Amino acid sequence: MEAQKPFVAPPSGKPSWLRDLLAPLFPSFREVLALSLFVNIAALATPVFSLQIYDRVVYHNGLSTLQGLAIGMAVLLVFDFIMRQARARILQTVALRLEAQVGQRLFDKMTALPLRVLESRPAEEWLRLFRDVDVVRNTLSGASALLVCDLPFTVLFLGTVFLLAPPVGWVVVVALVLFVGLALMSGRAIDQAALRERETLGGRDGLLAEIVRGRATVKALALETTLADVYRQHLAAQVQGSVRRGGLVDHFTNLGMVLSMTTTVAMTTVGALAILDHSLTVGGLIAANMLGGRLMSPLNQLMGTWRGFAGFRQSAQRLGQVLALPEDRRVSALRLPPPSGRLTVVKASFHYTPDGPPCLEEISLDLQPGGITALVGPNGSGKTTLLKLLVGLYPPASGRVLLDGADLAQFTRAELAGWIGTLPQDITLFDGTVREAIAMGHPGLDDEAVREAAQTAGVHEMILDLPQGYATRVGEGGGLLSGGMRQRLALARALAGKPPVLLLDEPSSSLDRAAEEALVETLARLATQRSVIVVTHSPLLLARCQRVVVLNKGRVLAHGPAGEILPRLFPARRPVVPPAGAAPPAGVAS
Repeated sequence: MEAQKPFVAPPSGKPSWLRDLLAPLFPSFREVLALSLFVNIAALATPVFSLQIYDRVVYHNGLSTLQGLAIGMAVLLVFDFIMRQARARILQTVALRLEAQVGQRLFDKMTALPLRVLESRPAEEWLRLFRDVDVVRNTLSGASALLVCDLPFTVLFLGTVFLLAPPVGWVVVVALVLFVGLALMSGRAIDQAALRERETLGGRDGLLAEIVRGRATVKALALETTLADVYRQHLAAQVQGSVRRGGLVDHFTNLGMVLSMTTTVAMTTVGALAILDHSLTVGGLIAANMLGGRLMSPLNQLMGTWRGFAGFRQSAQRLGQVLALPEDRRVSALRLPPPSGRLTVVKASFHYTPDGPPCLEEISLDLQPGGITALVGPNGSGKTTLLKLLVGLYPPASGRVLLDGADLAQFTRAELAGWIGTLPQDITLFDGTVREAIAMGHPGLDDEAVREAAQTAGVHEMILDLPQGYATRVGEGGGLLSGGMRQRLALARALAGKPPVLLLDEPSSSLDRAAEEALVETLARLATQRSVIVVTHSPLLLARCQRVVVLNKGRVLAHGPAGEILPRLFPARRPVVPPAGAAPPAGVAS
């Protein structure tokens, strides 16, 4: 059987996700560039003003000229302030649009990725991607963006220097060449240092996330001292990486400052010689120095902000890699009616790693609608993995999984979630009210449907007994509720959409005897209207099953009616036979 390939989103047809994202923002960037042109032209006024003051006003005692120049500069400064404010407002709007678009696009992508892709990376790595969104936003709409807009106008200042003080212009040209070389050197060094720093930061953040998730275990076992030693090791590596990166930034920034001061000294020296030679005026030298400082300012800033550009490049690359990952199917070619609930597995195999041993190997099953089917076997036999194949969370490496004869790969996650309700062993409830916990995943579910799901799961009376009823907060992960309550709420959530198939993984593992008996009765009642497939070792639940599938080392050892399989599994016990009237439906594979 040919290996099933995951659904891949159609390509955008353009080479860069960032270019696609920025295309609608290009008019805003053009406006920023135009405003930057006016701002930089206005910046020429101050050196020219100084030139006129020294060469005309001071030399010729021209008070009327001084008055006119001062009024003109006042008007120009007001105009410059307005242009700068307008540029800042445009960049603020760009920042908001980038935050909304990139953040939402990343969130949508993450929720559409297959489970195996999400499990292939630590949770902290996925969270750090949203920091990358902040880096992209800040670089494209903050001081770095203004720096990029101002850099092209260094040519304008250089030309003005040559116009006002030709002898000094060649000093500026040499300084520019040195600045560009220094910027390239600092870029490569800081880029590599920033990458190493992120890796060490990831180790520290990963440890902290594990400590927060396992805070109860940390307290119960008094692991503070042990974990403190581990944290100090990660912190030392992170601090070392930060010091190395910071040292490089300081090194190149200081070199840039020295080069800038050296340029000023060289310009003044050459200008003084030109003045003595009567080829340059004092006003021309002062204006050239001011222009040289304005010209060197963005290049000097480049040394200090190169880390931001390096981080932007790395963040954009990481985001691009994630956005290019294949995702679950989102759209079906044809909307089909709800299935009857027949699940068929045809020679399905599954590997957690491409070169690892198979977790499931050549599994073939035909599970007819109705009744309770138990999956049993020792730990590591592949029971939970088989459940994930049946619900479509894992695609088989080879073989197929069918629902009413249709391959699961052709359905969207939303369709499968509506048809196949799941109750995992590790239950997660999102913070909110009890009503919101039940209706999660079913937008628009009315009160009657919520109440019906709660009654079907046998939790309605328990909810009414709470002080705030359905308005009770469940807390982070359902931590404000008991384990049995969380189990029942998760079952109600799985039943809210009235799925024809219900998959449960060790549903009675955290329940006491009374709660387990109540759950068994609930599942037996549910099995009269839908297919129930459960991973369990509970004798109470096995006694109410109609079919049993025995797994061992990823293979099916036996499957068939419970009355035939269970006595072979437990020969020392009295045979467990389902009650009268609960015989398996016809057509069960044996």
